[in-house]
Amino acid sequence: MSIAPQLRNLNIDLPACPNTLVKLSLLMADDESSVDQLAGLIETDMALSSAVVRTVNSALFGLLKRVETVHEAIRYLGMAQVAGLTYEIGLRGAFPPSPTLQRIWDRAGVRGLAMSRIARQLDVDPWLAHTAGLFAESGRAVLYVYDSTRYTELETQAENEDEALLCAAEIEAFGVSHSALGAAMVQSWGLSRDVADTVRARPHTPSQWTQERPTVQRLLTIDAAVDNLLLNPARMQSTEAVWAELEPVAAQVGLHFQAFQLATMRVCERLNMQQG
Repeated sequence: MSIAPQLRNLNIDLPACPNTLVKLSLLMADDESSVDQLAGLIETDMALSSAVVRTVNSALFGLLKRVETVHEAIRYLGMAQVAGLTYEIGLRGAFPPSPTLQRIWDRAGVRGLAMSRIARQLDVDPWLAHTAGLFAESGRAVLYVYDSTRYTELETQAENEDEALLCAAEIEAFGVSHSALGAAMVQSWGLSRDVADTVRARPHTPSQWTQERPTVQRLLTIDAAVDNLLLNPARMQSTEAVWAELEPVAAQVGLHFQAFQLATMRVCERLNMQQG
């Protein structure tokens, strides 16, 4: 899919999708794909397959028994979660390493994992949820690579501001927001329109989500809960305020609120303990 003209005019190059991830996206879109196919694809890249096994064995996943192969990782975690993890590793590799990007990918990995686990308990596609969480801040990486000095200054000035205010500052400085760039990258990599629209709409308020498709609204609702309860304590509302805001939204998009609340609290509590 072509990139919007306003992005091309800025001469900001979106990173190309690694070849393995192109194949993975096609495989995950096939309802008849198998564990053997997924494992076989990941195993064609030794660095990627070893990274999958190493990451699955980390404290973040909390497995009781270490896995030694990609097949075992898939058996423990499921195809969607391993595919999402593979995307995370591939996305990190598409950008030059730096401490700032490392922090973005660390948040992305936790967000994707949390959203996937919550989605699985709510009958929402965990692959979509994981991918939406992973790419949520990917546009920040694009802007950082484009002009690291300028973007670091902007982020410092906007520290603890909400997404909408940060996007406004980005538009003033660069002519485009990280949410628009992230959505463009999702599109350029051939991923789901639902994921692209979720990334694009993240800075919007819940009252504006009604303009989105139901699947996108569900992903945005899960994303908002994870960001507020797990990833952004510096600007976090009280827990009661978070749920007061999200309860009517959850009901509107067909999420059983008590189930959503319980799943989110359990997942965030467990990930907080494992990160600590």
